[in-house]
Amino acid sequence: MALHRPTGHWRLGLLLALATAVLWATLPVALQIALQRIDPWTLTWARFVFAALVLLAWLALRGQLRGFRGQTGRRWLLLGLAGLLLVGNYLGYLLGLDLTTAANAQLLIQAAPLLLALGGVWVFGERFSGGQWLGFATVAAGLGLFFADQIAAVAVTAGSRYLWGSVLVLLGALVWAGYALIQKQLLTHFTSTQVMAGIYALASVLLFPLADPARMACLEPVYLAALVFCALNTLLAYGAFAEALAHSEASRVSMVLACTPLLTVATVEVAHAFAPALVMPERIALLGWIGASLVVAGSAMTSVLGARRR
Repeated sequence: MALHRPTGHWRLGLLLALATAVLWATLPVALQIALQRIDPWTLTWARFVFAALVLLAWLALRGQLRGFRGQTGRRWLLLGLAGLLLVGNYLGYLLGLDLTTAANAQLLIQAAPLLLALGGVWVFGERFSGGQWLGFATVAAGLGLFFADQIAAVAVTAGSRYLWGSVLVLLGALVWAGYALIQKQLLTHFTSTQVMAGIYALASVLLFPLADPARMACLEPVYLAALVFCALNTLLAYGAFAEALAHSEASRVSMVLACTPLLTVATVEVAHAFAPALVMPERIALLGWIGASLVVAGSAMTSVLGARRR
Protein backbone atom coordinates (compact mmCIF):
# COMPACT_ATOMS: atom_id res chain seq x y z
CA MET A 1 0.00 0.00 0.00
CA ALA A 2 1.38 3.41 -1.01
CA LEU A 3 1.79 5.71 2.00
CA HIS A 4 1.29 9.46 1.90
CA ARG A 5 4.45 11.56 1.73
CA PRO A 6 4.49 15.32 2.47
CA THR A 7 5.32 17.82 -0.29
CA GLY A 8 8.46 18.96 1.51
CA HIS A 9 7.27 22.56 1.97
CA TRP A 10 7.70 22.17 5.72
CA ARG A 11 7.83 25.91 6.48
CA LEU A 12 4.37 26.34 4.94
CA GLY A 13 3.23 23.27 6.85
CA LEU A 14 4.44 24.72 10.15
CA LEU A 15 2.76 28.08 9.41
CA LEU A 16 -0.53 26.30 8.73
CA ALA A 17 -0.09 24.25 11.90
CA LEU A 18 0.42 27.46 13.89
CA ALA A 19 -2.76 28.92 12.39
CA THR A 20 -4.57 25.76 13.47
CA ALA A 21 -3.22 26.15 17.01
CA VAL A 22 -4.46 29.75 17.24
CA LEU A 23 -7.91 28.81 15.97
CA TRP A 24 -8.20 25.87 18.35
CA ALA A 25 -7.04 28.05 21.25
CA THR A 26 -9.94 30.47 20.78
CA LEU A 27 -12.51 27.70 20.28
CA PRO A 28 -13.05 26.58 23.93
CA VAL A 29 -14.16 30.05 25.00
CA ALA A 30 -16.75 30.28 22.22
CA LEU A 31 -17.91 26.72 22.90
CA GLN A 32 -18.44 27.37 26.60
CA ILE A 33 -20.52 30.45 25.79
CA ALA A 34 -22.61 28.60 23.20
CA LEU A 35 -23.16 25.63 25.55
CA GLN A 36 -25.04 27.94 27.90
CA ARG A 37 -27.93 27.88 25.41
CA ILE A 38 -27.32 24.94 23.03
CA ASP A 39 -26.91 21.23 23.81
CA PRO A 40 -23.66 19.54 22.68
CA TRP A 41 -25.35 17.39 20.02
CA THR A 42 -27.00 20.32 18.25
CA LEU A 43 -23.89 22.48 18.54
CA THR A 44 -21.68 19.79 17.00
CA TRP A 45 -24.19 19.05 14.24
CA ALA A 46 -24.46 22.75 13.33
CA ARG A 47 -20.67 23.03 13.03
CA PHE A 48 -20.49 20.02 10.75
CA VAL A 49 -23.39 21.13 8.54
CA PHE A 50 -21.96 24.59 8.00
CA ALA A 51 -18.52 23.26 7.11
CA ALA A 52 -19.95 20.57 4.82
CA LEU A 53 -22.13 23.00 2.86
CA VAL A 54 -19.32 25.50 2.36
CA LEU A 55 -16.77 22.92 1.24
CA LEU A 56 -19.16 21.02 -1.03
CA ALA A 57 -20.17 24.32 -2.68
CA TRP A 58 -16.49 25.19 -3.15
CA LEU A 59 -15.76 21.81 -4.73
CA ALA A 60 -18.79 22.16 -7.01
CA LEU A 61 -17.66 25.58 -8.23
CA ARG A 62 -14.21 24.21 -9.03
CA GLY A 63 -15.56 21.07 -10.67
CA GLN A 64 -13.83 18.82 -8.13
CA LEU A 65 -16.83 16.84 -6.92
CA ARG A 66 -16.06 14.25 -9.58
CA GLY A 67 -13.00 13.38 -7.52
CA PHE A 68 -15.33 11.22 -5.42
CA ARG A 69 -16.24 9.10 -8.43
CA GLY A 70 -14.57 5.77 -9.05
CA GLN A 71 -13.13 5.49 -5.56
CA THR A 72 -12.77 1.97 -4.16
CA GLY A 73 -14.90 0.60 -1.37
CA ARG A 74 -11.87 0.56 0.92
CA ARG A 75 -11.35 4.30 0.47
CA TRP A 76 -15.00 5.01 1.21
CA LEU A 77 -14.71 2.80 4.28
CA LEU A 78 -11.69 4.81 5.46
CA LEU A 79 -13.56 8.05 4.82
CA GLY A 80 -16.55 6.81 6.82
CA LEU A 81 -14.32 5.64 9.67
CA ALA A 82 -12.58 9.02 9.75
CA GLY A 83 -16.01 10.68 10.00
CA LEU A 84 -17.03 8.45 12.92
CA LEU A 85 -13.79 9.15 14.77
CA LEU A 86 -14.09 12.90 14.24
CA VAL A 87 -17.64 12.84 15.63
CA GLY A 88 -16.29 11.00 18.66
CA ASN A 89 -13.56 13.60 19.06
CA TYR A 90 -15.94 16.56 18.83
CA LEU A 91 -18.44 15.10 21.28
CA GLY A 92 -15.84 13.81 23.73
CA TYR A 93 -14.15 17.19 23.86
CA LEU A 94 -17.39 19.17 24.04
CA LEU A 95 -18.99 17.03 26.75
CA GLY A 96 -15.73 17.11 28.71
CA LEU A 97 -15.40 20.87 28.30
CA ASP A 98 -18.85 21.30 29.80
CA LEU A 99 -17.62 19.53 32.97
CA THR A 100 -14.16 21.06 33.38
CA THR A 101 -12.26 24.27 32.59
CA ALA A 102 -11.17 25.55 29.18
CA ALA A 103 -7.45 25.40 30.00
CA ASN A 104 -7.66 21.89 31.42
CA ALA A 105 -9.70 20.60 28.48
CA GLN A 106 -7.26 22.13 26.02
CA LEU A 107 -4.35 20.70 27.98
CA LEU A 108 -5.72 17.16 28.02
CA ILE A 109 -6.67 17.24 24.36
CA GLN A 110 -2.95 17.72 23.69
CA ALA A 111 -2.63 14.00 24.25
CA ALA A 112 -4.02 13.85 20.70
CA PRO A 113 -1.02 15.42 18.90
CA LEU A 114 1.34 13.40 21.08
CA LEU A 115 -0.44 10.23 19.98
CA LEU A 116 -0.42 11.52 16.41
CA ALA A 117 3.33 12.02 16.59
CA LEU A 118 3.85 8.45 17.73
CA GLY A 119 1.43 7.24 15.08
CA GLY A 120 3.38 9.11 12.40
CA VAL A 121 6.52 7.28 13.48
CA TRP A 122 4.78 3.91 13.61
CA VAL A 123 2.46 4.08 10.58
CA PHE A 124 4.23 6.38 8.12
CA GLY A 125 7.82 5.53 8.97
CA GLU A 126 8.68 9.03 10.15
CA ARG A 127 11.77 9.16 12.35
CA PHE A 128 12.66 11.46 15.23
CA SER A 129 16.18 12.78 15.65
CA GLY A 130 17.69 12.67 19.13
CA GLY A 131 16.83 16.33 19.63
CA GLN A 132 13.22 15.70 18.66
CA TRP A 133 12.87 12.85 21.14
CA LEU A 134 14.19 15.22 23.80
CA GLY A 135 11.62 17.80 22.72
CA PHE A 136 8.89 15.16 22.82
CA ALA A 137 9.87 14.22 26.38
CA THR A 138 9.93 17.91 27.37
CA VAL A 139 6.41 18.43 26.05
CA ALA A 140 5.16 15.35 27.90
CA ALA A 141 6.77 16.53 31.15
CA GLY A 142 5.31 20.02 30.73
CA LEU A 143 1.82 18.67 30.13
CA GLY A 144 2.16 16.52 33.24
CA LEU A 145 3.18 19.46 35.43
CA PHE A 146 0.38 21.63 34.07
CA PHE A 147 -2.20 18.93 34.75
CA ALA A 148 -0.86 18.40 38.28
CA ASP A 149 -1.28 22.12 38.94
CA GLN A 150 -4.86 22.09 37.67
CA ILE A 151 -5.70 19.00 39.72
CA ALA A 152 -4.48 20.75 42.87
CA ALA A 153 -6.37 23.96 42.07
CA VAL A 154 -9.69 22.67 40.76
CA ALA A 155 -10.29 18.96 41.23
CA VAL A 156 -10.80 19.11 45.01
CA THR A 157 -13.72 21.52 44.71
CA ALA A 158 -15.16 20.14 41.45
CA GLY A 159 -14.92 16.48 42.51
CA SER A 160 -16.08 13.71 40.21
CA ARG A 161 -17.53 16.20 37.71
CA TYR A 162 -14.06 17.52 36.93
CA LEU A 163 -12.48 14.08 36.70
CA TRP A 164 -15.27 12.69 34.51
CA GLY A 165 -14.86 15.64 32.17
CA SER A 166 -11.13 14.92 31.98
CA VAL A 167 -11.80 11.30 31.03
CA LEU A 168 -14.15 12.37 28.24
CA VAL A 169 -11.58 14.80 26.84
CA LEU A 170 -8.88 12.10 26.91
CA LEU A 171 -11.17 9.72 25.02
CA GLY A 172 -11.73 12.49 22.49
CA ALA A 173 -7.95 12.84 22.13
CA LEU A 174 -7.53 9.11 21.52
CA VAL A 175 -10.07 8.93 18.71
CA TRP A 176 -8.72 12.16 17.18
CA ALA A 177 -5.28 10.63 16.75
CA GLY A 178 -6.84 7.75 14.84
CA TYR A 179 -8.85 10.16 12.71
CA ALA A 180 -5.78 12.24 11.84
CA LEU A 181 -3.75 9.21 10.75
CA ILE A 182 -6.58 8.02 8.51
CA GLN A 183 -6.97 11.52 7.09
CA LYS A 184 -3.28 11.68 6.23
CA GLN A 185 -3.54 8.39 4.33
CA LEU A 186 -6.66 9.60 2.48
CA LEU A 187 -4.60 12.50 1.10
CA THR A 188 -3.01 9.90 -1.21
CA HIS A 189 -6.31 9.64 -3.11
CA PHE A 190 -8.19 12.89 -2.35
CA THR A 191 -7.34 16.56 -1.98
CA SER A 192 -7.49 17.91 1.57
CA THR A 193 -10.71 19.80 0.73
CA GLN A 194 -12.35 16.66 -0.63
CA VAL A 195 -11.37 14.72 2.47
CA MET A 196 -12.82 17.30 4.84
CA ALA A 197 -15.99 17.82 2.78
CA GLY A 198 -16.67 14.08 2.76
CA ILE A 199 -16.00 13.72 6.48
CA TYR A 200 -18.17 16.70 7.41
CA ALA A 201 -21.05 15.52 5.21
CA LEU A 202 -20.98 12.02 6.71
CA ALA A 203 -20.76 13.42 10.24
CA SER A 204 -23.73 15.73 9.61
CA VAL A 205 -25.88 12.78 8.58
CA LEU A 206 -24.79 10.72 11.59
CA LEU A 207 -25.63 13.46 14.10
CA PHE A 208 -28.89 14.70 12.57
CA PRO A 209 -31.18 12.32 14.55
CA LEU A 210 -29.71 13.66 17.81
CA ALA A 211 -29.79 17.37 16.94
CA ASP A 212 -32.53 19.93 17.62
CA PRO A 213 -32.10 22.66 14.96
CA ALA A 214 -35.13 24.60 16.26
CA ARG A 215 -33.14 25.61 19.35
CA MET A 216 -30.90 27.81 17.21
CA ALA A 217 -33.77 29.97 15.99
CA CYS A 218 -34.29 31.81 19.30
CA LEU A 219 -30.72 32.51 20.36
CA GLU A 220 -29.76 35.90 21.78
CA PRO A 221 -27.18 37.80 19.67
CA VAL A 222 -24.18 36.94 21.89
CA TYR A 223 -24.91 33.20 21.80
CA LEU A 224 -25.67 33.28 18.09
CA ALA A 225 -22.34 35.02 17.50
CA ALA A 226 -20.59 32.31 19.53
CA LEU A 227 -22.29 29.63 17.42
CA VAL A 228 -21.27 31.30 14.16
CA PHE A 229 -17.70 31.64 15.39
CA CYS A 230 -17.60 27.94 16.31
CA ALA A 231 -18.86 27.02 12.85
CA LEU A 232 -16.29 29.23 11.09
CA ASN A 233 -13.57 27.94 13.38
CA THR A 234 -14.39 24.36 12.40
CA LEU A 235 -14.03 25.16 8.72
CA LEU A 236 -10.83 27.21 8.96
CA ALA A 237 -8.99 25.21 11.63
CA TYR A 238 -9.42 21.80 10.08
CA GLY A 239 -8.76 23.17 6.61
CA ALA A 240 -5.44 24.56 7.83
CA PHE A 241 -4.72 21.31 9.66
CA ALA A 242 -5.38 19.18 6.59
CA GLU A 243 -3.10 21.36 4.47
CA ALA A 244 -0.41 21.27 7.16
CA LEU A 245 -0.40 17.46 6.99
CA ALA A 246 -0.11 17.66 3.21
CA HIS A 247 3.08 19.75 3.42
CA SER A 248 4.82 18.53 6.58
CA GLU A 249 5.37 15.38 8.64
CA ALA A 250 2.67 14.43 11.16
CA SER A 251 5.27 14.52 13.93
CA ARG A 252 6.19 18.16 13.19
CA VAL A 253 2.57 19.28 12.90
CA SER A 254 1.63 17.58 16.16
CA MET A 255 4.33 19.33 18.14
CA VAL A 256 3.31 22.81 16.93
CA LEU A 257 -0.23 22.03 18.07
CA ALA A 258 1.14 21.34 21.56
CA CYS A 259 1.36 25.14 22.06
CA THR A 260 -2.44 25.40 21.97
CA PRO A 261 -3.02 25.28 25.78
CA LEU A 262 -0.87 28.36 26.31
CA LEU A 263 -2.76 30.25 23.64
CA THR A 264 -6.01 29.09 25.25
CA VAL A 265 -5.00 30.54 28.63
CA ALA A 266 -4.25 33.88 26.98
CA THR A 267 -7.59 33.79 25.16
CA VAL A 268 -9.50 33.05 28.37
CA GLU A 269 -7.83 35.95 30.17
CA VAL A 270 -8.64 38.40 27.38
CA ALA A 271 -12.22 37.14 27.09
CA HIS A 272 -12.74 37.37 30.86
CA ALA A 273 -11.48 40.97 30.85
CA PHE A 274 -14.10 41.93 28.25
CA ALA A 275 -16.97 39.67 29.38
CA PRO A 276 -16.48 38.53 33.01
CA ALA A 277 -20.09 37.36 33.25
CA LEU A 278 -19.68 34.94 30.34
CA VAL A 279 -16.12 33.66 30.79
CA MET A 280 -14.53 32.58 34.07
CA PRO A 281 -10.79 33.16 34.61
CA GLU A 282 -8.30 30.31 34.87
CA ARG A 283 -6.39 29.52 38.08
CA ILE A 284 -2.76 28.64 37.30
CA ALA A 285 -0.01 28.53 39.95
CA LEU A 286 3.77 28.51 39.53
CA LEU A 287 3.86 24.76 38.81
CA GLY A 288 1.39 25.24 35.99
CA TRP A 289 3.40 28.05 34.41
CA ILE A 290 6.55 25.93 34.60
CA GLY A 291 4.73 23.14 32.80
CA ALA A 292 3.41 25.57 30.21
CA SER A 293 6.92 26.86 29.56
CA LEU A 294 8.20 23.32 29.08
CA VAL A 295 5.44 22.68 26.54
CA VAL A 296 6.51 25.70 24.50
CA ALA A 297 10.20 24.79 24.71
CA GLY A 298 9.60 21.18 23.77
CA SER A 299 7.35 22.15 20.87
CA ALA A 300 9.99 24.50 19.50
CA MET A 301 12.71 21.85 19.79
CA THR A 302 10.69 19.21 17.98
CA SER A 303 9.51 21.54 15.21
CA VAL A 304 12.86 23.16 14.44
CA LEU A 305 14.99 20.03 14.58
CA GLY A 306 14.22 18.22 11.33
CA ALA A 307 12.52 14.86 11.44
CA ARG A 308 14.29 12.04 9.65
CA ARG A 309 12.06 9.81 7.57
CA ARG A 310 12.51 6.32 6.28
